[in-house]
Amino acid sequence: MACILKRKSVIAVSFIAAFLFLLVVRLVNEVNFPLLLNCFGQPGAKWIPFSYTYRRPLRTHYGYINVRTQEPLQLDCDLCAIVSNSGQMAGQKVGNEIDQSSCIWRMNNAPTKGYEEDVGRMTMIRVVSHTSVPLLLKNPDYFFKEANTTIYVIWGPFRNMRKDGNGIVYNMLKKTVDIYPNAQIYVTTEKRMSYCDGVFKKETGKDRVQSGSYLSTGWFTFILAMDACYGIHVYGMINDTYCKTEGYRKVPYHYYEQGRDECDEYFLHEHAPYGGHRFITEKKVFAKWAKKHRIIFTHPNWTVS
Repeated sequence: MACILKRKSVIAVSFIAAFLFLLVVRLVNEVNFPLLLNCFGQPGAKWIPFSYTYRRPLRTHYGYINVRTQEPLQLDCDLCAIVSNSGQMAGQKVGNEIDQSSCIWRMNNAPTKGYEEDVGRMTMIRVVSHTSVPLLLKNPDYFFKEANTTIYVIWGPFRNMRKDGNGIVYNMLKKTVDIYPNAQIYVTTEKRMSYCDGVFKKETGKDRVQSGSYLSTGWFTFILAMDACYGIHVYGMINDTYCKTEGYRKVPYHYYEQGRDECDEYFLHEHAPYGGHRFITEKKVFAKWAKKHRIIFTHPNWTVS
């Protein structure tokens, strides 16, 4: 009798163990792991591709409205690459790595043609300042015809983005979608713009308007990307202490333009009494966000403690 009971106990335990094993396997297969850093936190962190067996539905982002359809943006990404416009990207030769990301984000009018080896060829989302829209319109076929699969997210103040016929930038965008009906152009709503200002005040303790600051395109990119992406890899963005580091690499402000030194530009804007982008302050906030979200920075590498 004792032998029979013992045998039944063994069978029951084996059944439970098998069930738990299958449950764990199921859960693991349904998780999208965004990235693997190497075990010792070395700076050479890279994306590790996975075969995804589960796909989340598109998220709706109501703060961004399509100019042609007036529908909100629907966007959901696994692994996002945000490519900086910085001269830090020159010579990095990470274009192929960038192009393997699920969603590739670029800013303003940063080109890929002629720079593919360093920055990649593909663009899924391009976040653009209202002041950079005329730069896109200098080469509209490149941005809105050849790249008609790209999602454009335009941000700007109400005076330029109003839809009553008096918004100068919005009018440009309306004409653009009339000429290029396949162009996917979205504008940031007034409510979303106020939200971004509120985030700045919450994170820095400073009112953006009263402090004479303008948010950067990078700021708007991060806020949308943190909503849309499961993991983020930022390429070519320097941190808040980089320009005070001995022996730092001097590069142009943009990888596609010679002239202005990046660190000189950062200091000029940070200390401008009015109308400056607070690049250094923003980088401190980005480092803070990296502790809470799945964000890594490389080329150069950041140490986020």
